[in-house]
Amino acid sequence: MTSQSPSAPPERPNRGSAPTLAEVAALAGVSLKTASRAINGEPHVTDDTRNKVLAAANTLGFQLNSMASLLKRGIPSNFIGLVTGDLANPFYSALAKGVEREIRPRNLRLTVASTDEDADRERELIDELVLRQVRALIVVSAMRSHSDLGPVQERGVPIVFVDRAPTELIADSVVLDNRAGVRNAVEHLLANGHERIGFIGDYSSLPTAAARLDGYKDAMTAAGVKNWRRLVREDAHDAEHARNATLELMVLADAPTALFAGNNRVTIGVLSALREIGAQPALIGFDDFELADVLGVTVVAHDPVAMGEIAARVAIDAVGTHASPRGDVVTMPVWLVQRGSGEVRPGGPWPG
Repeated sequence: MTSQSPSAPPERPNRGSAPTLAEVAALAGVSLKTASRAINGEPHVTDDTRNKVLAAANTLGFQLNSMASLLKRGIPSNFIGLVTGDLANPFYSALAKGVEREIRPRNLRLTVASTDEDADRERELIDELVLRQVRALIVVSAMRSHSDLGPVQERGVPIVFVDRAPTELIADSVVLDNRAGVRNAVEHLLANGHERIGFIGDYSSLPTAAARLDGYKDAMTAAGVKNWRRLVREDAHDAEHARNATLELMVLADAPTALFAGNNRVTIGVLSALREIGAQPALIGFDDFELADVLGVTVVAHDPVAMGEIAARVAIDAVGTHASPRGDVVTMPVWLVQRGSGEVRPGGPWPG
């Protein structure tokens, strides 16, 4: 009798079909339920058992890549859903990188969907991802109320909100210290002699934009600056609208000597307008961005990759414990990075 090589996969009774999870469990010497937990990255499985199951799956050529097959067998998918705003914003790619970095070692996969800041589309995407039985949802929401997402939680799908906290729903969230960050930045401009400080923000309906405007209001009011409201421009969601808002401000008879840009895309639009008209007011933008250091742009910085990692960790913990959400809020720090543009005094040129 010819002996079988130890490295060769065992003979399978149904060689014409794809290997099954039951065969993986048998080869690993564990129950079907344990094999399912190990394959899907669930907690409460020892590293030794998980490694045995994954080795058996690899030996048999078992691929966990058919969601329809998983659902048919009653096995949850191994996907985490990330619902973001406008993918043209680099913030979201950095956020996704952090989520993916955290879930990959747990044999979980990431699926990303973009709402383009459309609340109706967001609801449709969440419904679709729930039907696909994602393990958890991480959401950057454009919805004003989240009360109708309660049934999603009741189905056992944790929802973690990122960047924008939920309203009318108890759910965990990971947000930035927006208000304090902008207040400190505007105080920095005030300390450098500016009073006419323009503010250009994103959609006014977004809680992040509202919080950043509140930080601006706090600083201007505390400094006793009057008539600052005429220097506020909102709903500049992209670089083109931000450019137009900047041009509108800079042609005023008493144009601002400093500008605060509400996010990275707004900052790009502001820079475009300033280059067009040859003006150099002091400038601070929220969010760091590529080449900001080269251009000498002072920014309110933060770490979106770390934000994604923490959001993923919160989501995975919720999957593992099956506990009801407590509405915990993780507030990520922000800090001012001085590069020259925010340190210009009224009438002074940018460094370099």
